[in-house]
Amino acid sequence: MQPTSNPDTYPDIVVSASAYDRLSDMAAAASARSPHVARQLLRELDRATIVSDGAVPAGIVQIGSTVRYQTDDAEPREVRLTLPIDADIAKGAVSILTPVGAALLGLSEGQAIEFVAPQGERHSLRVLAVRPPA
Repeated sequence: MQPTSNPDTYPDIVVSASAYDRLSDMAAAASARSPHVARQLLRELDRATIVSDGAVPAGIVQIGSTVRYQTDDAEPREVRLTLPIDADIAKGAVSILTPVGAALLGLSEGQAIEFVAPQGERHSLRVLAVRPPA
């Protein structure tokens, strides 16, 4: 897997207008308690292509999508990207307000991105498959 380390060369991502508004507000509200993740989410939103609701192309990771991904050389994992209130890692529900959740937002199958964990370690993540929100 070849991580992208220069934000100018990160893969293109797509986010719906309503998700952009909701997630921007959520990141701003979380900035005091989770500044690292809030900054990461805002950075992703800032570089996203915003489309009207209902116009997000198939295969794009959105809130509610089920995503199969791989980080570094670890075994692939499958999770559902959720809002913080619905997160439950034991059930495979990952919050958008986590480093992995923020990194997944807006990606499509085959895209890879680098992200930084709260402890400062750099990781690369590649999306293997995306199922739309149920």
